[in-house]
Amino acid sequence: MSLFNFSLILVSVSLSVVAQILLKDGMSNSHVQNALQSGAISAITAVFSNLSVIGGLATYVSSAGVWLLVLSKIEVSKAYPFVGLGFIGTMFFAYWFLNEPLTLSKMFGTLLVIIGILLISLS
Repeated sequence: MSLFNFSLILVSVSLSVVAQILLKDGMSNSHVQNALQSGAISAITAVFSNLSVIGGLATYVSSAGVWLLVLSKIEVSKAYPFVGLGFIGTMFFAYWFLNEPLTLSKMFGTLLVIIGILLISLS
């Protein structure tokens, strides 16, 4: 796999990680949480007027666009295992930016994901 193609994969996965953090941040907002309890119209309005949600959706769409470019250049069976890197990035970003706990079981699961990515990428 070329460095350019590998870079595209990393960009796509990184954008996906950022999107997840933005979406979680937006959906955890107190205004959005209150609106979710108030009814469908106020919930929809609050969700789709929240800048983190809008940014997260835009970032997610960008990630999908880059991923389509990846799929046009690389076999899906070689590219898709790298999506597992998103689990790792999301776990660390959630810890750093959302103050989510980083437990031993999460770390062990992440290690297993890394091992799986390495095994598949080397084959």
